[in-house]
Amino acid sequence: MSERLIGIITSSFFKILIPGIKVTIPLTALSFLLSLAIGLLLALIQVANLKVLKEIARFYIWVFRGTPLIVQLFIIFFGLPNIGITLEAFPSAVLAFGLNLGAYNAEVFRSAILAIPKGQLEASYMIGLSYPQAMVRVILPQSFPVAFPNLFNNLISLLKDTALASSITVIDLFTTAQQIAARTYEPFALYLEAAFIYLIFSTLLTWLQNYLEKKLVWKSGDKEKVEKNA
Repeated sequence: MSERLIGIITSSFFKILIPGIKVTIPLTALSFLLSLAIGLLLALIQVANLKVLKEIARFYIWVFRGTPLIVQLFIIFFGLPNIGITLEAFPSAVLAFGLNLGAYNAEVFRSAILAIPKGQLEASYMIGLSYPQAMVRVILPQSFPVAFPNLFNNLISLLKDTALASSITVIDLFTTAQQIAARTYEPFALYLEAAFIYLIFSTLLTWLQNYLEKKLVWKSGDKEKVEKNA
């Protein structure tokens, strides 16, 4: 490896890392929070079996799971201005990622809620709780630990998918790597470096996921499962 290439790699590391911290991580966090709100709402609509709203929810999930994420990004950023709606690149990315992942999180929440025995809901009615109260106080708290692993897996996937935001001019981790590669004519090294930084972020999230999963298991009192997974 030449001294020039080593110099490029060492000098560019923090130039790529800083946009990752300032842009990629906030983009991931905001998009994920939006997706959680959308996913939970869609799941509750489906579980409540509200006929018209349920069909709308299913249609939403069908569309956003069945079309490419990059196409959705382009429709929001480049297409919406044609009908008078103009958004900056970063909000467009948050909206696109949030809407897309919301469809996947909806299925995660729905399956987790349905995994709770029906007797729990019936018992809630017996003690005088309404349907919304039963969901908030009884069903959702029990379904969250079931949904947690898949939700966190979706978060890690979202972190990597944010690289697509470079296609709509968001200056994130990957965009910065592209810009440096264009100046230095060293795309292989720079893209490997970007991949390494994504790997660091994903690994940290994986460690956090394992830690939080163990905490959830401890709270449920399942000590044997904790010891087995440790």
